[in-house]
Amino acid sequence: MLARIVNCCGFVCAFVSLAAADAASAADPIRYCRFRAGDKVAYGLVEGDRVRELTGEFAAWTKTETTHSLRDVELLVPSEPTQILALAGNYESHLGNEDTITTTITTVVTVKTDRKTGETKTNTTTTEETRRSGDVPEKFRIPQPFFKSPSGLVPHGGQIRVPHDSQVVHYEAELVIVIGKTATNVPKDQALDYVLGVTAGNDVSERVWQKADVQWWRAKGSDTFAPCGPFIVAGVNYDDLLLELRLNGETKQKERTSHMIQDVPSIVSFISEHVTLHPGDLIYTGTSGTTTPIKPGDVVEVELEEVGVLRNEVVAE
Repeated sequence: MLARIVNCCGFVCAFVSLAAADAASAADPIRYCRFRAGDKVAYGLVEGDRVRELTGEFAAWTKTETTHSLRDVELLVPSEPTQILALAGNYESHLGNEDTITTTITTVVTVKTDRKTGETKTNTTTTEETRRSGDVPEKFRIPQPFFKSPSGLVPHGGQIRVPHDSQVVHYEAELVIVIGKTATNVPKDQALDYVLGVTAGNDVSERVWQKADVQWWRAKGSDTFAPCGPFIVAGVNYDDLLLELRLNGETKQKERTSHMIQDVPSIVSFISEHVTLHPGDLIYTGTSGTTTPIKPGDVVEVELEEVGVLRNEVVAE
């Protein structure tokens, strides 16, 4: 069920108009939402404890004279993406090498059989690699995106359903990029021009499937495994926001997005070289630290600075 909320971010401030013609400073954040008021679904500009209806194409809106109280609307997933991508391994703290020295031993066994005698000889070659704290593994020195299913989208106040055949399901708090216009082969120095803003997300993950399956299609893409919201925020430094996750009120993750290995422009530019991004598409940018299981009855809150709190209850399928 969609949640009815009252200014869940707790922000009351001025906003820049879509035409940048208002008297508010250009440095002030802009907050957008997608909402339902009665039978009508629309995008809106959040103005304190009210939301002003917008009209027009996504991210090319114009303002209307119609406003609603936030307490009287249902907040929906903040965009309708054609595709959702997410990054693996985008925080050193999640890679497990923040304060450790990791030694990887690789053993290659070569087996040869003598055709005349039938004897089998085994040759073993061992190589050892030591990676010190602060080193980023080579494969994570470029963005490592994967796809999530749009059927996984859940709004603020919606329910995360634990699949009946799952074993270990984890939360993952993430900053989510919202694309504002079609992006193909975008240079890094122009990438932010294609970003409408960011929102909060939870890349819910089934760890047994993630490890055992050939693809992550169900481990990361099952229904309800992509909560996001409540608002899209523009006009802030996306690469330096505090991201925190609370499980039943207890803080489990807390790190600034400045610790991401790949920043927002790098992510958008890299993906656009291979996959055309469309208005409303979402990119989950990776999670930090260590994650733990969730179970029916739990309440998960992802709080992203300037965006607010994305709150979801966990239920059995």
